[in-house]
Amino acid sequence: MRTLVFLLATLLAWPAAAQTLEKIRKSGTITLGFIDGAAPFSSVDENGAPQGYSIDLCRAAADAIAVQLKRASLRTRWVKLTIQNRIDAVRRGQVDLECSTTTWTLARQRLVDFSLVTFVDGGSILAKIDGAASRINDLSGKRIAVIQATTTERALRATLSRVLVNADVVTVKARDEGLELLRQGQVDGFAADRTTLIGVVAKGGGGDIYKLLDEDFSIEQYALMLPRGDPDFRLAVNRGLAQLYRSGDIRRVYDRWLGPLGPPSLLLSATYFIQALSE
Repeated sequence: MRTLVFLLATLLAWPAAAQTLEKIRKSGTITLGFIDGAAPFSSVDENGAPQGYSIDLCRAAADAIAVQLKRASLRTRWVKLTIQNRIDAVRRGQVDLECSTTTWTLARQRLVDFSLVTFVDGGSILAKIDGAASRINDLSGKRIAVIQATTTERALRATLSRVLVNADVVTVKARDEGLELLRQGQVDGFAADRTTLIGVVAKGGGGDIYKLLDEDFSIEQYALMLPRGDPDFRLAVNRGLAQLYRSGDIRRVYDRWLGPLGPPSLLLSATYFIQALSE
């Protein structure tokens, strides 16, 4: 009786996420989540179709999974997420993989799992060119917008405390909201990942209005988010990414979406090189 109870408890505790590959095999469909408005990593084109650097990496992972499952291809179902609901969407199985700009942290890994690192960025602050600020210390007594409940908000508050800068942190729900506050002069800076800020300004044509401060205040390691407790699915995703890094095709993806910003940094190039794992 005791053995039966133990086996039943074990089965009930076994994570449903561990069946991701089997679910994909049976349905022939992989469900991918993304965040709109995070160009050049994830956004939608004029037809509403997902596009971007992280989108292409998820497509590469899906192709590798199709090969592993011995299928010619997989149907791809895209689900639009928000920064606020993306983690719950992965935890609840609403998406199999999240393809955007999520930073891999140990706290988040208690809830979800992560692929190999896909990009390395830094938290920075966008300000107006006619403003006096060039470094974060110049923002004492000023207002800085940042998206709430993100690693960027946490890093910003920690940095302000460490360098003894008394600035008012204004939380927003989306990048467009933060940029609009900055445009209207209601805040003096908008904090987000540097590459994303460059993309936002480039898309809006504000290169003659805005500038990035000279220093970053954090390191952000992006990775694809997936269900916790499913090592087989994580391995399948990582196999696709490692092959992309190993073949050098990652540079084609980088050039397509990030080429206008210059070549990959030494740190990012090293990230690709180190993660070009062999079979």
